[in-house]
Amino acid sequence: MGIPGADPVDPADPVDPADLAALVRSAQRGDRMATQELLDLLAPYVGRLCGPIALQDGPDAAQEALIVIFRSIGQLREPAALFGWARVIAVREAVRIARAAARAVPDPLDDVPARGDPQLGADVRDVLRRLSPAHRAVLVLRDLEGLDEHSVSALLGVPAPTVRTRLFRARRTFRKAWDR
Repeated sequence: MGIPGADPVDPADPVDPADLAALVRSAQRGDRMATQELLDLLAPYVGRLCGPIALQDGPDAAQEALIVIFRSIGQLREPAALFGWARVIAVREAVRIARAAARAVPDPLDDVPARGDPQLGADVRDVLRRLSPAHRAVLVLRDLEGLDEHSVSALLGVPAPTVRTRLFRARRTFRKAWDR
């Protein structure tokens, strides 16, 4: 179940592939200790992915993603693909929750703080909030995760030209909002 561009392990949390495979297999057999170890390993990674996409709902998105991951762990055929598989689920859940939040509370682009505003340090998150979930997902995966367009395309299930278009628009909107 490999995902193009997916790392076999999270670079921030290097784990021996053989140990990871044994841990995944044990969790798949219902070993609670192995499941807890996997949770400890995956939770920070999933949180780093969900936070910038789902913003204030990032913790909820991470929790939902972890629930899906552990309910579906038996479907993971290749333990070495754990982090790529978890990335797909985390991004999907973060986008889903961010879209639901965007429908509930529209956030207009009109009230971007002016340059020199004392809260400028917090403005990056504020400006990110103004992007659509699809644009935030592309921006996070390309610019924060460093994935190439084909990997982002595979993760989001959209054609590569759509990724390029969304990335262009997301960067343009971000710059425009940031420069105000």
